Amino acid sequence: MNRPLADRLRPRTLDEVVGQEHLTGEGGALTRLLRGRNLGSLIFWGPPGTGKTTVARLLAHATDLHFEQISAIFSGVPDLRKVFEAARKRRAQGQATLLFVDEIHRFNRAQLDAFLPVMEDGTVTLIGATTENPSFELNAALLSRARVLLFRALDPGAIARLLARAEDLTGQALPLTEEARGVLVRMADGDGRAALTLAEEVWRSAAPGETFDADALQRIVQRRAPVYDKAQEGHYNLISALHKTVRGSDPDAALYYLCRMLDAGEDRLFIARRLVRMAVEDIGLADPQALVIANAAKDAFDFLGSPEGELALAQVAIYLACAPKSNAVYTAYKAATRLAKEAGSLPPPRVILNAPTKLMKKVGYGEGYRYDHDQPDAFSGQDYWPEALGRQHLYEPTERGYEIRLAERLARWEDLRRARREEG
Repeated sequence: MNRPLADRLRPRTLDEVVGQEHLTGEGGALTRLLRGRNLGSLIFWGPPGTGKTTVARLLAHATDLHFEQISAIFSGVPDLRKVFEAARKRRAQGQATLLFVDEIHRFNRAQLDAFLPVMEDGTVTLIGATTENPSFELNAALLSRARVLLFRALDPGAIARLLARAEDLTGQALPLTEEARGVLVRMADGDGRAALTLAEEVWRSAAPGETFDADALQRIVQRRAPVYDKAQEGHYNLISALHKTVRGSDPDAALYYLCRMLDAGEDRLFIARRLVRMAVEDIGLADPQALVIANAAKDAFDFLGSPEGELALAQVAIYLACAPKSNAVYTAYKAATRLAKEAGSLPPPRVILNAPTKLMKKVGYGEGYRYDHDQPDAFSGQDYWPEALGRQHLYEPTERGYEIRLAERLARWEDLRRARREEG
């Protein structure tokens, strides 16, 4: 049986990898690492079909490392132990191991922690591949020991080069009109493997001398071409328009752009995720129900499916556009993130640390803590900030919506805090 086209076209050198020139081209991050012959552990982050597995294989070959591949979907801690033990035996015989872990974000924290000792002692050079944001899906200990490299969705030019290589390999031109060829590129949506799979379907379906136009192509592969090109400006222009019309409190325009995206065949859950983001980024605590309603719309679409569930997306788009606006939470979060990175690992004051052991009590953990519910107004006014940092002010509520009440409450607590300090 013939091997799949994607496997037959798998690059044999980094120079043959398409669409990742920022990594594999002259001056690219991976090119520089190979010059030093010392990769270190890496995390490949990017969408499917962008060459993560292939590049890992090529790196192993270029550095004379034994290539070992596992998938986090099908592996557990016992499997990891076997892989690590085999790597230790190879190392004792002078052969180092590159361990490629596909879908590494599927491992839980305990499983991820199992990699730390073998990364530190050099038993394996780890390359993990993930389609999810490593900052959210991988633990800090692993990320501190690995470099994250971003793989980009293949642009139309890269997909076109892949198709041209496929034609050279097979000795056959794709039986498509120029318009249909452009549609096939858009159908691939930045996924090189998907592009080659679609090309195989076309070749299998064409009778001798037959050429497919765009409509025929969509009937054959049973996939609708996007009305706009997700890899270029149409996709990003419309989601930007939807976001800004919600932020700008124009429910009619928001509904219009939502329907444009729905009609274009956009992923409904992508839209739902963006609406949830708008609820937290642009409305926040000016209307705390915005996030609840946005999540409810996502769940309603999951439950009802299309087309009935799309009405829930329309409802939340209108609700968000009509809601009072505030980016105070968003601004405070960015400021807190910056402060956390700049200030380092400062310990909290001992007064708010638990003391489950005698030793911890002896050194002052929890000493002097006042239980707020036992205080007047259920408010002790204690200072909870690290001593080396002092009190900071990050969240500044607006004078819109529910945040008006929050501002009043915070002001009252600040007055009480000042009074408690003066009393104590």
